[in-house]
Amino acid sequence: MSRTVAEALVDVLEEVGVKQIFGLIGDSLNPLGDAVRQSKIEWVGVRHEEGAALAAAGQAKLTGQLAVCAGTTGPGSTHLVAGLYEAARDHAPVLALSGEMPRRLKGIDYHQYTEPDLLFRDVSLYTQTITAPAQAPGVIHQAIASAYAGPGVAHLTLPQDVLSSKVEHAVPSVATLGPRSEITPGENEIEAVARHIDEATSITILCGAGCRGSAELLRALSDRLKAPLVHTVRGKEIIAYDDPRWMGGLGMIGTKPVYNAVQECDLLLMLGTDYPYSNFLPTHGNVIQIDERAVAIGRRTSTVLGVQGSVRPTLAALLPRLRQKIDSTFFDSVARSRRAWDELLDKQSDLMRNRGKIHPQAVARMVSDLAKDDAVFVFDTGLNTLWSGNWIRQNGKQRITGSFNNAAVGTALGQANGIQALDRARQVIVLTGDGGFNMLMGEFLTAVHHRLPVKVVVFDNAAFGLITLEAESVGILPFHDAIEFPNPDYSVLARACGAQGFTVRDPALLEAILIEALACPGPAIVGCGVVPDEMPNLPHVELEQVGGYAVAKIKEAIAAFTGG
Repeated sequence: MSRTVAEALVDVLEEVGVKQIFGLIGDSLNPLGDAVRQSKIEWVGVRHEEGAALAAAGQAKLTGQLAVCAGTTGPGSTHLVAGLYEAARDHAPVLALSGEMPRRLKGIDYHQYTEPDLLFRDVSLYTQTITAPAQAPGVIHQAIASAYAGPGVAHLTLPQDVLSSKVEHAVPSVATLGPRSEITPGENEIEAVARHIDEATSITILCGAGCRGSAELLRALSDRLKAPLVHTVRGKEIIAYDDPRWMGGLGMIGTKPVYNAVQECDLLLMLGTDYPYSNFLPTHGNVIQIDERAVAIGRRTSTVLGVQGSVRPTLAALLPRLRQKIDSTFFDSVARSRRAWDELLDKQSDLMRNRGKIHPQAVARMVSDLAKDDAVFVFDTGLNTLWSGNWIRQNGKQRITGSFNNAAVGTALGQANGIQALDRARQVIVLTGDGGFNMLMGEFLTAVHHRLPVKVVVFDNAAFGLITLEAESVGILPFHDAIEFPNPDYSVLARACGAQGFTVRDPALLEAILIEALACPGPAIVGCGVVPDEMPNLPHVELEQVGGYAVAKIKEAIAAFTGG
């Protein structure tokens, strides 16, 4: 029996396991909406199309499965683009659908006219307009296959009249559509890695998101080599914070002991990471990088050996070939430094550190300690990322995500909505700065509307805190008129949206309020008034940055005195 193009598309999305489509309905998408209405797929109507793209990205990043978003003709589709960079930069499979005017109106500068295939070209691995019903089955298959192959974003433009037209054939080869298989390196490559490792004395292992699912193998590798395990932000979730091998993070969201371990080892193993900050990586060149994506190997620092492979099968093949190392001097030294750093973190997150004031470290630590064992933490971007990334103590079963490669402010709530839609019984916690939350706060209405019990914790310091830090690091007087802003009362805002809202500015009340908020059956916002001038820990500071901070502070003092 023939089906419309819209029905054929929805049929295949249902068959490959898509549970929701996030979008804003419009005239060009009405045929798609009608097909969704008759399917098992849930339509999640958002308040802004960027929120739809972020929700799909959040789902895809967490699961590795295809997620879908949609926007209607013209502005409805252009709004998708910014959010789609989340999926593109973090290599998550997302299918974006653009409604389009009927074909007869193309090329005459009609109302809301755009060229979607040009617009989406940068963010997409594949973008195509379905111009005829007979073309639809093959193009739909190609789009989904491309999203999985990247993985990344695929985009389809769907003229309204094509969506409503009948198509004689179903989408072919649906069984071939799914996440790509793991890559196992060849025997020669495994032997080469083993030789380099056996020759090394002190080894540090840097673990990225590609290590997910390999926790036991990583522990075994650490024990075999007497090597500390350190992680990127995306890799933080893989192992519990209190595992003695799991020393902490590298970079600004990291620790000084880890920076030293990476710089002082005579061999660095980079596993499943394309860590971008070269100034935190060693320059000696004795680096081995193992990654699924050949394009990522060797581009961040001088590398002696690169192997294309997935971490799990590579380590499974490598471990039996490695000799047991006996000398634990290097490991023990890193572990001692790590314990001292942990004590510093504990002191900085002490609720009673400064009576009457809440420090942001205390908020992140308290949220972490109160969260459920399988909670999902979604970080926004900014100074709040440093508080969350450094003070949350994950248990190895919890998940952590955010805008880690795109580094876009205002993306956490949208991603959290998508994640929460997968399982409304799972605890999903957003940790965001006020500036980031304010950007897309309308997506809190999406959470209320669709009964997504997301909990939003706002670090309220009435400023873009990271911008101040960045300006000072290069000796520039922060532009306070541009950086600082007034905020609404977030508890009142939440209640106006039909949810629960809380405000806390007294450290003595923080724990009780967070307990109450996290126990709410529906969505909730907690506005945490935190000290605005908190300085983060700096695991590694260049000499120029020290000079920059000093110059900036002198300029601030002069400005305060002169009124300039």
